[in-house]
This record gives sequence, C-alpha cells and structure tokens, in this order.
Amino acid sequence: MKLEQLIKNSISEAILHCFECKIEKKNVILQPTRKEYVGNYTFVTFQLAKELKLAPPVIAQKIGDYILQTNTEIKSINAVQGFLNIELTDNVWKNVLQFMLNEGDSFGNQPANGKKVMVEYSSPNTNKPLHLGHLRNNFLGYSVAEILKANGYNVKKTNIVNNRGIHICKSMLAYQLFGKNETPESSGIKGDHLVGKYYVAFDQAYKAEIQELVSNGILEEEAKKQAPLILEAQQMLLKWEQGDVAILALWSKMNGWVYAGFDKSYQIMGVDFDTVYYESDMYLDGKNTVEEGIKNGVFYKKPDGSVWADLSDQGLDQKLVLRADGTSVYITQDLGLADKKFEDFPMEKSVYVVGNEQDYHFDVLFKLMKKLGRPYAEGLYHLSYGMVDLPSGRMKSREGTVVDADDLMAEMIETAKQKTIELGKIDGFSESEANKLYATLGLGALKYFLLKVDPKKRMLFNPEESIEFQGHTGPFIQYTFARISALLRKAIQLELGLDIEINDIELKTIERELISLIYTYPDKVMEAGDTYSPAVITQIAYDIAKTFNTLYAELSILGEENLAVKNTRLALCNVAAKTISHAMLLLGISVPSKM
Repeated sequence: MKLEQLIKNSISEAILHCFECKIEKKNVILQPTRKEYVGNYTFVTFQLAKELKLAPPVIAQKIGDYILQTNTEIKSINAVQGFLNIELTDNVWKNVLQFMLNEGDSFGNQPANGKKVMVEYSSPNTNKPLHLGHLRNNFLGYSVAEILKANGYNVKKTNIVNNRGIHICKSMLAYQLFGKNETPESSGIKGDHLVGKYYVAFDQAYKAEIQELVSNGILEEEAKKQAPLILEAQQMLLKWEQGDVAILALWSKMNGWVYAGFDKSYQIMGVDFDTVYYESDMYLDGKNTVEEGIKNGVFYKKPDGSVWADLSDQGLDQKLVLRADGTSVYITQDLGLADKKFEDFPMEKSVYVVGNEQDYHFDVLFKLMKKLGRPYAEGLYHLSYGMVDLPSGRMKSREGTVVDADDLMAEMIETAKQKTIELGKIDGFSESEANKLYATLGLGALKYFLLKVDPKKRMLFNPEESIEFQGHTGPFIQYTFARISALLRKAIQLELGLDIEINDIELKTIERELISLIYTYPDKVMEAGDTYSPAVITQIAYDIAKTFNTLYAELSILGEENLAVKNTRLALCNVAAKTISHAMLLLGISVPSKM
C-alpha cells in the first residue's frame, strides 16, 4: 500500500497530458499538507514554472483538475498559489485501515534484507559502577539494534568491557591499602559499587599526596608524577602485564564483583548483548595489525621505535599506534578488535555507540581501517551522542559526583509509585502487579526521556518532567495504550469483532487523521534506521497517542449505536494499540495492558 506512488503516478500522467512534458516519478516530490489546508499530500509546482513557462498557480490548478477527473481515489484538490493540496477519499483510508489490520503484528517490520550489522554499546570500565551517561548509551544502543532488526537486518549486539589498565589498578591498589578484606557480601554493597568506592578512595589519597608534595616546594605537575600512590599503581600495572599471580588473582576477584554488579544493572535496564569482548583478551591483538601496516607502508617507525600513522593527507595529524617500548595505546586495541569483530560476524555495517568526546578517535580509526584495505571499512559508523547534563553540572566519577545508574533507576521507580498511587491508577492490583507497574512506568519514563532527544544533541535530564502522565513522556504513551487495551477488553466481553471487514461508512476527520498517521509508521521505522535515531520513533509514538486521545474525546466508541461504525472504530483502536506497542518495544519500553 503506497499511497504516495499512486499520487505521483497521477501527477506524472497529468503533466504529460496537460503540458506534453515528461517528468520522472522520482522528481515528483510530495509533502504532508499543512494543517490549515484541506488535503493529505501537497505537490509544489514552482520547480516546473521555468520549464513550462507558466505561473505556478496555473500549473497547480491544471494538474489538480486533471487528476480529480481521472483518479477516483482523489476526493478533492485545492490549489493555493503554487501548492497543489490533494485530499484522498474515505475509501482509500478504509482500505488502508483494512491493510494495517490484516498486517497485524508484522506492521512496521521490513522483510529480511540478508545484511548483517553489529551494534556495540555500553563499553563500561570495571573501576566504577554505571552512571547516568551509561544509561543514555545503553538505551540508545539497544534501541538502535531493535530498530535495525525491524528494518530487516541480522543484528548482533556487542559490548567491549574495559577491564584492564591504570584506572583498574587504582581501584585495586586502594583496596589493598584500605579494603581490610571487605567483600560485597560482608559490606552489603553491590560489587561494582564497592570497587567504585575504592576508585574514589584512591583519588582522595592521591590528591592528598600531591598537596603534601606541593607544600614541600615541588611543582604540581611534577608532584602528580612523583606521588607514591601513582608510582605504585603504575608498578601494579606492570606486574599485571608480566603475569604476577597475586596481582592477577586480585584483579580477577574484583572484576568478578563488578561483572556481577553490571549484570544486575543490565537486567533492570532491560538491555542485553549477544557477544561480550574484554579488553584484557584484546589489547595485544592490534599489534599484529600494526606489524601488517608497517610492512605495507600504512604505518612507519620513528627512530625511538614508536609506530605512527600519517593522516595529514586526510586533514588529520600524525597518530601514535604503538609506543616506543612496544606497549599498546587505546587505538592499538581498537584496530585488533575491529578485525576480531568482523572475523566473528562478517557484517556490512558496524555501529559504535560512543559519546562525542571520542569523535576524533573514531575518525582516526575508520581512516586507518580504510588505509589498511579492510573490506568492512566503509560500513564503520560512529553513533556519536551528546552528554547528559544535570542542573548541578557535569559528573566526575573519580570525585564520586556521578548520578549512579542503579540509584537513578530505583528513584524513578519510587517516583512512579508515588505518582501512580496519587492518581489512583492501581485500583484492583495485587502487590506484585502494582510493583511491576511501578517498574514499567519508572523505567519507561527514564528511557523515553533519554531517547526522545536526537542522539547528536547534548541534553539536560529532568526526572520530574520525565514521569508526568501528560505531554511528550513515556507514561503518557503507556497510559494511552492501557486505555485502548481496556476498551478492547470490554469489546471482547461484549462479543464485538476486532478483526473485521471494514464497512462502507463515512469516516470522521479525526479518524482519517489517525489512520493516515499510523500509515506513516513503517516509513518512520525506516527513517529511524537510516539515521540511527530512536527519537524518530518517540515522536511518532507520541503523535499516535495524542491523536488517539483526541479521537477518544470527540467520538463515542463502545457507545456508538451504528454497529458498523462501532466495529470500524474498534478496528482502528486495535491497530493504534499494536502500533504503539511495536514502537515502544523498539525503544525497549514495556506497555502495561491496564492501569
């Protein structure tokens, strides 16, 4: 069902008949008619004026008169200056509704396209728990993966865990010095939070040492290098790389605590991964890629033995890819990881969901993979997203000033509980049903708020605004779905049909609006996939929910006396509910069937 193609064919035929001018259908551009005019689609004729040597209003009127006479699917036309507004008949919209009804749960999904795509997201460090920024990352990555699935891709979701390096050693050293054999069990502290506690402890003790050295006359920059704690942490990293048994045992134990903590957080978030890579397994792999690059002239060695890439011909600078002592830098690992990912899952696209502070890094990485001649290089894409700010400013993990992900999710669930009880939306719920609803609403509010902003934009998180039951929020859409579900349950009790043949009835304006809006949903799913933007899905979900609520306020549904009209409206309710549910699932959000 492609209404646009139907109209484009008529317009092309009209131009040929009226002006003896052939125009390619792809050059017939339609846009939605503005609300102040009657119509569904608008064709702009200004681009034809020069070629036809006629005024745009004249062109619009002639085309409009012809298609109105020759196409029975067109109800009316109105030419406003050079804009031709085209209104379709009720019969068209009833056929569209029947089509959407017949499509059922598959409406919005594209057939399999045979292409593979990998989406990498989360990428946590094991020296600290997940925070608000990680929530945007995880929700964004998961949603993009689900949207790409709906667009017919074979998708693999993956996570690279940064579980080695100097930052990890800082937490380990602080635990050795101050931990007194504390464990998650003995302390009652979740494993990732416990390790994060010692990362903060290291920073506090390290700063105290720096201040002491500065007070003894040493310059601050030199004091940062000479402080005993940082020297000990560096020594610990060296021992880790040399395979020291005691250090590896401590590293394994503390990372195990963190992994268990992350798993709990991911479960609450409702995100998952098909494959997890660990930096400790990957950080040496890129060295083989560097050796290959030296042999084929992509990389070069400096006299001190360090290895570099010269990207000045591509508007960048020289980039270090291996230190003089043979140790890896961050991009060394990513060179090897890119190859490993393609080896495991030969894909046409690989999407990296990483904050925009890493824009330069991925620009360099992708250019290097192209220079290395990798077959997958053209499909590499950095989904660069903006940071999440708070009214109090930026977050800093080492200072312990982050908004913890676990705390925020718990707070959102508790806020949803208070709001729901206050609004009386849990009448007849058991305690377990009520608790499930609070979690559904709280996490839905959080996810929707973080996803409704275009990924590229920096955003300010406002918990109070996100949980409102009115406006552009998750709970508003969830409540709308519950309202429709209640209607459909009542209809079933009354033995009314939900899957019916649409009758020859006259539609109301708001019914046409809702049908035409839902009709655009598959195109919005494709747009969201093309742009890697769940914000497109949040907007169409909100528009459908808002339009349905207008219909609900204007028209009787179950109380309608004409059975054919009643059944048609119930069919429309059914399609609206399924579309809202499909959209919200693409966002990783559950919708409650009752509230």
